[in-house]
Amino acid sequence: MTLFDGIYPFYLQQRKSFVFDVSTIIVVIVFLVLASTFLLIIPGIRGRVRLYWLVRVLFSLMVGVVIVVVQFTGDWESGRVTANTSYKSFSHAVVNADIGLHVGLGGVNITLVGNPVNQFNETINYNEHFAWSFNADYDHSYSKGLEKGLPSPILYVAEKFTTQSPCNVHRQYRISSHYASASLWVAFCTWLISNMLFSTPVLVYGGYMILVTGAFMVFSLLSFSTVRNTLVCPIQFGATSLHIDYGGSFWLTLAVGLLCFVAGITVIALHYFNSDLLKTFFDLHENKTEDYQEMTEVYVNLQFMNSTQAPPQSSILTPNDI
Repeated sequence: MTLFDGIYPFYLQQRKSFVFDVSTIIVVIVFLVLASTFLLIIPGIRGRVRLYWLVRVLFSLMVGVVIVVVQFTGDWESGRVTANTSYKSFSHAVVNADIGLHVGLGGVNITLVGNPVNQFNETINYNEHFAWSFNADYDHSYSKGLEKGLPSPILYVAEKFTTQSPCNVHRQYRISSHYASASLWVAFCTWLISNMLFSTPVLVYGGYMILVTGAFMVFSLLSFSTVRNTLVCPIQFGATSLHIDYGGSFWLTLAVGLLCFVAGITVIALHYFNSDLLKTFFDLHENKTEDYQEMTEVYVNLQFMNSTQAPPQSSILTPNDI
């Protein structure tokens, strides 16, 4: 790249949001369509069973969508700092900007937003993604950023995660993210199996499987947390440091995993202590009293019933009939 009057050439590139991307939106839309379809047919379910079906389906869809969506979000770890920093290489220009680092299972997003956004006749509003998945080359993405002439703060933070960086955190983050992602996909499979088992008369097996789903979700968090065992790599902008901590996707996965534990334990406990209540909740218990109360009225033609039920009269032959 060459400079022209101290300004980098303009370049076009595909920007990626650090929280939501196309994959996340597609997954959310699919689950919203499933939920909407169920809400359309739920008026046809009668009595209290309607409420039971609503709770079960919405809970199941919530668990499924969280397991899939957090695979594509970029806020498993997040950090932000406001600092005065150099804007470009080979330039003494200093800008005041918010620098953000957002770590996901597929890579990192680095944001740079000026305060104000327009400084030095330029719009300082960057959001760059560097992937480390199996089919991506992080160092190649970093090299592309150098060729594009990205601002110095973005390149400085991105360099910390390269394979050649003295921080040596690339391998740990990459492996931990892959194990966390694999655990979540296993949790998704066990979630599907639990839904099938809850449709069978032996509900306790569904409870066991939803426990396994929660266990794999927690295991994914433990896998990702192993990055904390590495030495902390300082990210300094003058006297200011950029620190990252667990983000929204991490805590959301933990909350849903614990909720799966609660649901599984509840199903197992009801199976052993109050199986009738469990069968009623899953619409496997015949409540005859409620059925009788909801029977429609039947109108009977008493005259017709009397005529059909009257005993036949014996006929007597007379001489005139012969």
